[in-house]
Amino acid sequence: MKEFAKYKALIDKALDEIMLPAEPKKLYEPISYTFGVGGKRLRPILTLAACELFGGIAEDAVEAAVGLEIFHNFTLLHDDIMDKAPLRRGKETVFKKWNSNVAILSGDTMFALTYRYLAAKHHPRLKELLDTFTQTAIEVCEGQQYDMDFETRPDVTIAEYINMIRMKTAVLLGASLKIGALISQAEEEQAGLLYDFGINVGIAFQLKDDLLDTYGTEEKFGKSIGGDILANKKTFLYLKCFEVASNEDRANLINLYSFSSDLPPGLKIKQVMDIYNRYNIKDEAIAEMGKFFGTAIQVMNSVKADRLKKNVLVDYAEWLYKRDH
Repeated sequence: MKEFAKYKALIDKALDEIMLPAEPKKLYEPISYTFGVGGKRLRPILTLAACELFGGIAEDAVEAAVGLEIFHNFTLLHDDIMDKAPLRRGKETVFKKWNSNVAILSGDTMFALTYRYLAAKHHPRLKELLDTFTQTAIEVCEGQQYDMDFETRPDVTIAEYINMIRMKTAVLLGASLKIGALISQAEEEQAGLLYDFGINVGIAFQLKDDLLDTYGTEEKFGKSIGGDILANKKTFLYLKCFEVASNEDRANLINLYSFSSDLPPGLKIKQVMDIYNRYNIKDEAIAEMGKFFGTAIQVMNSVKADRLKKNVLVDYAEWLYKRDH
């Protein structure tokens, strides 16, 4: 993981050096706050790694990688408003620390900054890079809309849910890898394979996130545990449980996920988890994650690049797959 520590240091340094205007204070201070809260820097790290995988120099991709990290954080600002999430990475979310209007406008500014950083250098394939990002940004928004739609839909399928997390989460991982490959002038087919690798890693990553939201610890996860349950999110855990549960437990789940439910939050989480545990839903989620991680490895085997450099990416994907936070 030494290489990824190097990549993260490059990204953190670049973020620290961003000079934002001092005024209006309520526009730019939340952006600085967001950068300072930290994070895994997963997406920009993948961009730098993909660039070097095909013989490029990581430093040539730093600006684009920073742009992708800014975009990711923009989506979090808006997601937290929609989810009414009080914590992010163990700190108050922007809308809780300031208010929703501040979080919306600061997020909009971050979206604009994304394009500034993506286009900071004149890469020979800049149009492909920007087209890749623009399509990704649209799909992320589509995924978020589906996520909200699913809260009130009683007939969501597991296939629909997987497609939703593909758009909401996985496409940005895939694009981060593809953009790094484009900067290093990789062949179109190889850049596409790296994108597919990222898609499968991203779906496994989100499934793990769903699992940690219910079975993790707030101290390690950095967010309130059970948030998906309280927000009536129909995650893989809920949908799989609904698929295999008895009629009685299905009825209980419907009642617990009702917006009219007046149970105290802690009791609601406990009762949902009790049903999950009766059907070993945690193990079902782990098995589903394993399917997508396995596909990601198969895709990487088809990538024409140095084996040791490919192994670095695979090791990082495995760390994401097995993480506890």
